[in-house]
Amino acid sequence: MSALLVTGIGELVTFDPAHPGPDGVLHDAALLAVDGRVVWTGPAAAAPNEDADEVLDVDGAAVIPGFVDAHTHLVFAGDRAEEFEARMAGRPYTAGGIRSTVAATRAATDEELRRGLARFVSELHAQGTTTFEVKSGYGLTVQDEARLLRLAREVTAETTFLGAHVVPPEFAHDPEAYVDLVVGPMLDECAPHARWIDVFCETGAFSVEQSRRILTAGAARGLGVRVHASQLGRGEGVALAVELDAASVDHCTYLTDDDIERLAASNTVAGLLPGVEFSTRHPYPSGRRLLDAGATIALASDCNPGSSFTSSMPFCIALAVRELGLTPAEALRAATLGGAAALRRDDVGHLRPGARADLVVLDAPSHLHLAYRPGVPLVARTLRSPA
Repeated sequence: MSALLVTGIGELVTFDPAHPGPDGVLHDAALLAVDGRVVWTGPAAAAPNEDADEVLDVDGAAVIPGFVDAHTHLVFAGDRAEEFEARMAGRPYTAGGIRSTVAATRAATDEELRRGLARFVSELHAQGTTTFEVKSGYGLTVQDEARLLRLAREVTAETTFLGAHVVPPEFAHDPEAYVDLVVGPMLDECAPHARWIDVFCETGAFSVEQSRRILTAGAARGLGVRVHASQLGRGEGVALAVELDAASVDHCTYLTDDDIERLAASNTVAGLLPGVEFSTRHPYPSGRRLLDAGATIALASDCNPGSSFTSSMPFCIALAVRELGLTPAEALRAATLGGAAALRRDDVGHLRPGARADLVVLDAPSHLHLAYRPGVPLVARTLRSPA
C-alpha cells in the first residue's frame, strides 16, 4: 500500500455532498489517497498524518479534480493552419476540410501518428486533463480506422469509433455504400478496439436515417453511443441521441426549445465545445439555457486540426464563463463532473472517497482564477492515479 497526503490546500473543490455547499469546497484542507484512490478529505488540522507514506504540502494553492475531456480527435497527421487563416478572413467553415486531414493521416506511418499523439497527451496532462476520450475518424478505410483506434487505445480506455465522420472522396457518388462499409467490415474490425461509437449527424455529413443505422449497429456490438449534432444548424441529431440513450450529444450550438426539453428529461449529456465557436466564428451555444432547464452539460476541447486546435480545458472554462453564460463554478463542474457523466464514469471528475486520486494543483488560491486569468498557465502540477 502507498499513501499520499496532500496538505496545505488553500481551497479544495471536492464535489462531495458530505461537505457544505453544492461543490463541496473546503478551505485550509487536506486530502489522503491510498493506492491511487481518495480515502479522506477534510480540514488540514484533522488530517491523518500518521497514515501517510508521503506528504505533499501545496502551500496554500487551490486543488481541483483533474479535468475530464470527453471529446477529442488526437490521432491525425498534418494541420490546417491555412484553412484557419482563410476562415478568419471570412470564409465560412464547412465539414469538407476533414478530408484533407484524412489524406494526410492515411499517408502517415504508425510511428508518425504515435509521436503526434504523445505530444497531444503531454499537452493535456500539462494543462490538468487526467481523463480523456479519443476518436478515430481520420482514416475512413477499414484498415486505417482500426489502426487509429489501436493507437488511441495505447493512451486511453475511452476510445470512440467515428468511421462516420464524413463520407470519403472515393464514396462521394455512393454514400449509402460507405454506410454499408461502416456498419459491416469497418465495424467488425474496429469494435474490438473501441468503447464507443459516434456519428457526425449533420448536413454535409450523415443524415438522421444513416446515423440511426450506424449507431444502432454499433450498439448491437456492445458499443456505447455518442453523437455529433447541431454544430452547423438545427437538425434531428439531438432527438436521435436522446432516443438512443446516447451518453452525450456534442456541439449543441443550434438547439430548439424541444431539443433542450428532451435533453433536460434524459440521461444524455449536452457536450459543449466552445473552442469550436472560437475557431469558426459560429454563435456560441447557450450553456445557461441548458442548465436552467435542468440538462447536464459537459465542457470538452474537441481538440482537432480543423475546427478547434486547442487541448486546453482551462481555455474552454474561460470561454464558457465569458461566452456560454456559466459561472466559474458551473464551468469547472462541467469540465470535471460533466465530462465524467458524458463518459458514464463515476470514478473521476470529483474527489469523493473512492474516486481516482486525479487532481490538479493550481498556481492560484482559488478555482475562480481559471476564468479570471485566461491564458495564464495556472496548472502547477497534475497528479494522475495509476490505479
